[in-house]
Amino acid sequence: MSPEEARARVRDAAGPELLERLEHLDATRSRPPVDDRPPESAPDAGAAVDCDVALVGGGLSLLYAPVLAAMGAKVHVFDRSRAGGTHREWNASERELGALVSMGLLTPDELDGLVIARYREGFCRWHEGGTWPVTRVLDRSVDAGALLSLVRRRAESLGVVFHDGHSLIGHASGERSIALRFRDGSGASREVVARLMIDARGAASPSATADLICPTVGGVLTGLAQGDGPDEVDPGVGEILVTTEGVEEGRQHIWEGFPGRPGETTVYLFYYDKRAAVGDGSLVKLYARFFETLPRYKRGEPTLERPTFGYIPGWSRLTPAPRPPSSRIVLVGDAAARHSPLTYCGFGATLRSVKPASARVMAALSDERASLDPVVHDTPLHRGTGALAHMIASPPREPARAGALNGLLDAAFGSLHSMGDEAYGRLLRDEMSGGEFFRFLHSTSMRRPEVYPWVFRVLGAAGVGRWGAGVLQALWSKEA
Repeated sequence: MSPEEARARVRDAAGPELLERLEHLDATRSRPPVDDRPPESAPDAGAAVDCDVALVGGGLSLLYAPVLAAMGAKVHVFDRSRAGGTHREWNASERELGALVSMGLLTPDELDGLVIARYREGFCRWHEGGTWPVTRVLDRSVDAGALLSLVRRRAESLGVVFHDGHSLIGHASGERSIALRFRDGSGASREVVARLMIDARGAASPSATADLICPTVGGVLTGLAQGDGPDEVDPGVGEILVTTEGVEEGRQHIWEGFPGRPGETTVYLFYYDKRAAVGDGSLVKLYARFFETLPRYKRGEPTLERPTFGYIPGWSRLTPAPRPPSSRIVLVGDAAARHSPLTYCGFGATLRSVKPASARVMAALSDERASLDPVVHDTPLHRGTGALAHMIASPPREPARAGALNGLLDAAFGSLHSMGDEAYGRLLRDEMSGGEFFRFLHSTSMRRPEVYPWVFRVLGAAGVGRWGAGVLQALWSKEA
């Protein structure tokens, strides 16, 4: 399928506005974004401010707006499109979703109404390997659009001011505030002064400098065959990670499938890559592969009802972390890339981060000396799983070894399954302890001894040293 045909399918399913978002993301991947039109001067210490917090980006991180407003902050939200819109779908465990209630964003009844599917189990399956089931992981599917619409209404009721159609084009930081320059839909520019800026622009942020990236495309589909066969959709089962072939085009492509409302399934196709490897890694081209190869994954007569896509930054913890360019800027969500580099579960990571991160933002508003780097949750386990993600982003390219990565992943998830459902689930929910992680690595290496030369080939001696030091420092800490 040609890129033009893929574009046409996305446009036919969702209209020109969503296609423009897709092409905007591709443009930011091929030409990294910059904020290159700053205000003429930074605000001085006594400058008047328009708001306490300017939240730039209105996707999942919109959750911060009502929480901060309820804590007493004056919040303005800016989005290049419409804040509260989304081109993704989200899953989480039941316990993780409970944070929406404990933060006061939703009532239990509202949360129950947003859950559109519940699974008895999920599984991971690697080509020519076994099927490895697990429970209480990504086992609730949420209506993403309804969630953000409700959050926006709650924010508006708390006095949050929304500025849709505003793109940030530059900023200048002063000692106690930051001046932000925006361009609106008509092309006119305006300036706003805030005490702090929260950068929630995801992969489109110039600060999103993490070393890994996960190009992802898919959508909500109807017409897929129902049943319990490997090429059918079982409404009670979530398919967390599935491959249908070895390395092709130099990449290991991975599927996810999560049933939603009756007859609907959200299906994703993605791969891990190094951020510096721009190449031909566009979402439009990945969509062409998605439509071509979907029959390898599920049979039926699929119709794309709603496209879902994105570039999800990931950080291996082997390189410097994404950092804001100013102490007046706070990174959250994909821009910060503190979610799991192995599973990219940004929804669960955000749910864990919003309340404590908001408390730190409020502390910084009252005390200029408070540190804000980083504010979002980063479990120590990620120092261990980051190197694994880096390896998946570096699959063997020799045709004779096209199935080697699948073999390693099958051994790894077979090891997890043998450790028991609880340990398996804890890894995927970012809760695994240091001792469990080392047992997991040891068990996998016993099943696949060739993993040792692979690790040294991909990471090098220095990388292995950094990984080992990071694992020992982080996973044996009190927090681990």
